[in-house]
Amino acid sequence: MTTTVALRCRCGAVRGRALDASPSNLNRAVCYCDDCQAYARWLGGDDLVDARGGSDIVQMAPSRLRIDAGHEHLRVMRLGPKGLMRWYADCCRTPVGNQMPVAWSPFVGVPAAFVDTSSQPLEALVGPVKMYVMGRFARGGCPPHAPPSVKPLDGLAVMGNLARWVVAGVRPQPFVDPATGAPRATPTVLSREERDALRTE
Repeated sequence: MTTTVALRCRCGAVRGRALDASPSNLNRAVCYCDDCQAYARWLGGDDLVDARGGSDIVQMAPSRLRIDAGHEHLRVMRLGPKGLMRWYADCCRTPVGNQMPVAWSPFVGVPAAFVDTSSQPLEALVGPVKMYVMGRFARGGCPPHAPPSVKPLDGLAVMGNLARWVVAGVRPQPFVDPATGAPRATPTVLSREERDALRTE
């Protein structure tokens, strides 16, 4: 049975869908890394992370993500020249999707803030958290449930997911021009000083 999960930004201007979004097709992870925390600060939303600074991310095959409305509000930033492509809605500064900075990223990480939980809680829609990573950056020290970096078995699981998602399809992608493979918007790239300032707030 096909499961479709509705997506929307906080103000509702940007809307989309995650297709075939059963827990077996997804990887839900909480990341405590300093980059994810810096990104939340840049967006101006401390509510985008949990009390320990963790970002709840639902990873999936990029071909299963659709943006149906609000394309004109999509923007992208990078925390540095080598950083992830972090897409967000400029209408309300809701994070929308994170991707590798390559022409056709093998995955997209959809922040929980972009999942429409008006009808059901997040866990009912996409399943429980499968892994916690980068706990050494968590506020108040490394949580007991999170490893300092990434557990070897979790790393293997991520590689297995990437392989499955490539098979599921890297095209189409809502953030990529299909003709050129270039991003649909020009990234704002932070300087090292700007990024470091966000990390130390």
